[in-house]
Amino acid sequence: MFGQSKEKWLRTFLELPNGIPSHDTFWRVFRFLDAEQFQSCFLRWMRAITTVTEGEVIALDGKQVRRSFDTQGGKAAITVVSAWATTNGLVLGQRQVDDKSNEITAIPELLESLLLKGSIVAMDALNCQTKTAQTIIDGEADYLLALKANHPLLYEDVVELFNTLAEDVQKEALYTFAHDHARTVDKGHGRLEIRQAWTIDDPDLIAGLRTAAQWPHLTTLIKVQAERFVGDHRSCETRYYISSVRASAADLLTSVRAYWGIENSLHWVLDMAFREDESRLHKDAGAINFATLRHIALNLLKQEHSLKVGIKNKRLRAGWDHDYLLTVLQPLLASI
Repeated sequence: MFGQSKEKWLRTFLELPNGIPSHDTFWRVFRFLDAEQFQSCFLRWMRAITTVTEGEVIALDGKQVRRSFDTQGGKAAITVVSAWATTNGLVLGQRQVDDKSNEITAIPELLESLLLKGSIVAMDALNCQTKTAQTIIDGEADYLLALKANHPLLYEDVVELFNTLAEDVQKEALYTFAHDHARTVDKGHGRLEIRQAWTIDDPDLIAGLRTAAQWPHLTTLIKVQAERFVGDHRSCETRYYISSVRASAADLLTSVRAYWGIENSLHWVLDMAFREDESRLHKDAGAINFATLRHIALNLLKQEHSLKVGIKNKRLRAGWDHDYLLTVLQPLLASI
């Protein structure tokens, strides 16, 4: 319908000897398009137009396309792991998780395909793996990994270390080990959020932790406490991280918050502006190819700054206004 209504304009830069392709033709093309080659093209395009800034947080996380399952064909919903540049607000690359695998296998493969030099790669506890950390170090980047009980020995020692620190601080002990602390307060929309970070980077203390030697360039331990007040309700969450970065508690708290932003800046936008979880494409490579298309579209819209509205309204404007659509497409057309 879009093509038919704009055929005259489209013919100014496209060859359409047989008119606008049908819905089924579009579907067949994306269903049988080689997904790995399409993702490789996407990756090469992003390398050509973006540069990772020094110290930029690259957040990696997986997202399931919920309705891409095929019950009749016995196919589960696909999961796509994405690398999100938090400063530039762009998807740098993606990889589909194999049906019989998980993110732990897919993420090192994605990392090896990216240019990460100078960045801080942040991931959740599922991907807190020594192999993944080594891949990041080999790429001349640093890691910031959430630590939970899936690494029980290290986790128990880190928690105990920070508990000892908290007790010493509370008692105003004359002696306690070196540490740094930062605190931020955000207030708005009826809620108050207080975030605090404590960091320990004493190499002797870290060396004494069980299994610490298995982690390449492990430099800093981080405790982050997020306290939220909404009316009379209070909630508090404490998380722990390990990192190869030596930085202040304030800087590391900023990096942790940047990682949390992948949910709102990428996953939420894909669901709300692109309705990704409502997509029922599931045959052959259709689901993963359209996931790549959505990432391309999101990157193009994120790079366009003349219109100060959200992604959903930018999409509407691009559908209405030929000049604005060409402005949005320019970074893609210029690389062809």
